[in-house]
Amino acid sequence: MNQMGNLRRTHMCGNLRKEDIGKEVVLMGWVAKERNLGSLIFMDLRDTTGICQIVIRDTLGDEKFSLAKDIRGEFVLAIKGKVSERESKNPKIKTGDIEVEVEEFIILDTAQTPPIYVKDDDNVSESLRLKYRFLDLRKESLQNNLKLRAKICKVIRDFYYENNFIEVETPYLNKPTPEGARDYLVPSRVNPGNFYALPQSPQLMKQLLMISGMDRYYQIVKCFRDEDLRANRQPEFTQVDVEMSFVDVDDVISINEKMLKKLFKEIKSIDLKLPLDRMPYDEAMSRFGSDKPDLRFGFEIKDITDCVKDVEFDLFKNKISNGGSVRAISIGKYSKEYTRKKIDKLIDYIKDYGAKNLFWIKFTKDGVTSSISKFLKEENISAIKKKMNLEQEDLCLIIADKNNIVLDSLGALRCAIAKDLNLLNPNEFKLCWIVDFPMFEYDEEEKRYVSKHHPFTHPKDEDIKYLKTHPEKVYAKAYDIVINGDELGGGSIRINNSKLQNEVFDALGLTKEDIENKFGFLIEALKYGTPPHGGLAFGLDRLTMLLCGTNNIKDVIAFPKTQSATDLLTEAPCIVTQEQLKELNLKLEK
Repeated sequence: MNQMGNLRRTHMCGNLRKEDIGKEVVLMGWVAKERNLGSLIFMDLRDTTGICQIVIRDTLGDEKFSLAKDIRGEFVLAIKGKVSERESKNPKIKTGDIEVEVEEFIILDTAQTPPIYVKDDDNVSESLRLKYRFLDLRKESLQNNLKLRAKICKVIRDFYYENNFIEVETPYLNKPTPEGARDYLVPSRVNPGNFYALPQSPQLMKQLLMISGMDRYYQIVKCFRDEDLRANRQPEFTQVDVEMSFVDVDDVISINEKMLKKLFKEIKSIDLKLPLDRMPYDEAMSRFGSDKPDLRFGFEIKDITDCVKDVEFDLFKNKISNGGSVRAISIGKYSKEYTRKKIDKLIDYIKDYGAKNLFWIKFTKDGVTSSISKFLKEENISAIKKKMNLEQEDLCLIIADKNNIVLDSLGALRCAIAKDLNLLNPNEFKLCWIVDFPMFEYDEEEKRYVSKHHPFTHPKDEDIKYLKTHPEKVYAKAYDIVINGDELGGGSIRINNSKLQNEVFDALGLTKEDIENKFGFLIEALKYGTPPHGGLAFGLDRLTMLLCGTNNIKDVIAFPKTQSATDLLTEAPCIVTQEQLKELNLKLEK
């Protein structure tokens, strides 16, 4: 039985215009809204292109009109009719000048009353939206996001293809590797007791592709990390993975910022000025308290330790003598927005970042007021005023602690204040490369150095001599691209000889057994002629989120997980049967 009868769709609902008046058309879609006025019924028919008003009159006959009266929201219809001019036009929609007078219709499927409204301003909880994601995805905003995501992917693919990159798929079933986040493990049925790991990135595979002579590779690829999730982090995510041979830092940055220029031009009609700014990691941390600074506003961090080193205030003295610092931000003309009560809320906010106290100085026409006025001499205030470039009505916020706590806290504070003051314009894009990252960072729990990026990153040539003696002095040929306080992507030049790679493994405290078990195949490959190579990976989900103007990464992923890594739609993960466990030679402990 042909469910659609003789009807074949001729047009999409959202594409009809005044020029189509008089045409006979066949539309198919979902009923978004219906209004019964007695002798005629108006309906909004929706498909992926938009909505079109259709009119069903009682002149169709009693049987057909009676059937039309039973049609409700989300019924699926096929209709045939003639496009006519609307009497009461609707300028809010693209098809607002026309409607379709229905001559024939078929109910393709009925629908129960949906548990969520299919409209963008529905305020239902996120958990319910994710449980009924197939209904949520009928909303115009989410469909537009997925369409934009598809266009972004096309622009990216076109660019790399035009620049001689080869798209190569790498395997999902890999070998578990140390460093980084936890792997998702997959038990092997045919190799009892052995496991694959889902890739956190195709890092080793793309390096092997360079060793194989592919020269330029890219891939839009799924990656997996079993880590504690934050609001905009997913256990499975998509990245644009890129690798190039016979290159150094400037080569990788140059080609990829050209890709970004093309992307912003075609998606947002924004003409990025190249080359993009670059900022060393140490400068980013000292000025903004973050290696992914939001540059859309000021509130830069200044070190005022020298201005207060002689102040008889135990908290300042103790922190300075123990290697800490005293730093501050000024919020300038916005100081009038911050009363004592609002400043107290800021104190509570920074506690999440390890800071225990927030001090302030306010310069008003009536003089200087401060939470630590009894400790500050006139020369201290003058020095702070000069260092911070303060003027009348400025508010200076100060934190004293260990350097990492001061920078983390003030970095978060400047962003929180900017958000509170509505300074974060989603249509303004500030891009910057962060370069010259430290090669290692010290892990207090493991009592050893770990990779800042990953263990295959090439150290700066002049720092290789410190690998064995002072790893904290080693900087890397690494770089991140940052947009509006979000890390959009990152990469590095890779190590291309086994001797240097082993020296880096030694600096990380890996044993020869660890190296052989985890990376033996890479070390072996590095012995057979490896070109200098490097690349990076862009986070496609985050990039799409920024270009869509949303602040929720779930809005640009068709079927996202919750923050507890669960899928409310399919109810994954789930318990498996004893038979399945037995097949995999697995036994669960209670």
